[in-house]
Amino acid sequence: MIEIGGQTYAFDDPRVLAAVFLFVFVVALFWLLIASVRRAGRSATAVEDMMRQVGRLNHDVQSLAGGQQQLAGSLQSVSETQTAAQLGVVRTMEERLSAVQTQMNEQLANNALKQARSLSDLQERMKETLHGSSEKTTKSLTQLQERLAAIDKAQDNIEKLSGDVLSLQDILSNKQTRGAFGEIQLNDIVSKALPADAYAFQPTLSNGSRPDCIIHLPNPPGPIVIDAKFPLEDYERLVAAEGKEAQLKALKVFAASVRTHIKAISDKYLIEGETADGALMFLPSEAVYAELHARLPEVVRDGFSARVWIVSPTTCMATLNTMRAILKDARMREQAGAIRKALKQLHRDVEIIGEKAGKLETHLRQAGDDVSGITTAASRAGKRAERLDSFDFEELAPDQTPLPLAEKTS
Repeated sequence: MIEIGGQTYAFDDPRVLAAVFLFVFVVALFWLLIASVRRAGRSATAVEDMMRQVGRLNHDVQSLAGGQQQLAGSLQSVSETQTAAQLGVVRTMEERLSAVQTQMNEQLANNALKQARSLSDLQERMKETLHGSSEKTTKSLTQLQERLAAIDKAQDNIEKLSGDVLSLQDILSNKQTRGAFGEIQLNDIVSKALPADAYAFQPTLSNGSRPDCIIHLPNPPGPIVIDAKFPLEDYERLVAAEGKEAQLKALKVFAASVRTHIKAISDKYLIEGETADGALMFLPSEAVYAELHARLPEVVRDGFSARVWIVSPTTCMATLNTMRAILKDARMREQAGAIRKALKQLHRDVEIIGEKAGKLETHLRQAGDDVSGITTAASRAGKRAERLDSFDFEELAPDQTPLPLAEKTS
């Protein structure tokens, strides 16, 4: 920006550019003059030429000064014109701004009213929404607390179950404890299925062997032995085997282990004249039992041939229920005489009850006659009282005279 005569001009103004051009031209001439002065010592002709050029330069400078004065006058007139135009524009802009401000105030007032109404409606909706959300949140929190309590309870049960599983793994990892586990499971099943006098645990047979349990069935078939076996290690090897060859090898080992148990039960617990001609091998695991029947049916048939039947907890319970029915039938046959005697005594008691009922019926009939006589006498006494109340002293007819109660009862 350039300020001349109290007016400010921009650099991109054509008049400013013209003035700058003239100034540059004067400077260039001045430098030419200096160059000419330096060469003045060389030739007088050059000095004269230089003086002429200086004269021309002075003339040009004077012309430039005149042009500058004209330019200053033009710039002043342009400034005055621009000032007047700016004043008119400012007035117009002020009027327009006033009108726009008025419209803006009106629009702002309308918008404020609309916003106030919208905010009021929004507050009402928010209150309703918050109230409903509060109720839903309270209900959800209550349900969540109940579910968390159930989860905590389930977590406690899971932790307890985890401890039980670990304990079970510890038990099953040892052969002796694993055998005890099978015996305990067998004892629990037998004690629930049969009466206490129908079985015995760890009895000693004539050959010195001690099976886990013996069921006292009547002859035939006689006492039958149940022995618990748990080939868990061989079964786990079979389950963990990878590849067809490894599975076949593990399957053969598992089959050999089961056959060994079958042979041991057949040799030790099938005693002629003392036990039944068959025995039960109890497998405490349904998984082992299912695997045996699914993949080793020939081993099961070998057990049939050796008169050793393999049972699981489920099939053992079904077998014991059948044995309980046999025991019940045998005891009923043994007690048939006592039952007939009890029936005779019951028949005699029924006869005595009939006799007593007949006598009671006679007494009840006599009591009914006595009650009827008492009712008749009471009716006649009432009639006499009515006549006495009405001063009617006529004598009763002879047939209306009541008989004494003692005569009637006799």
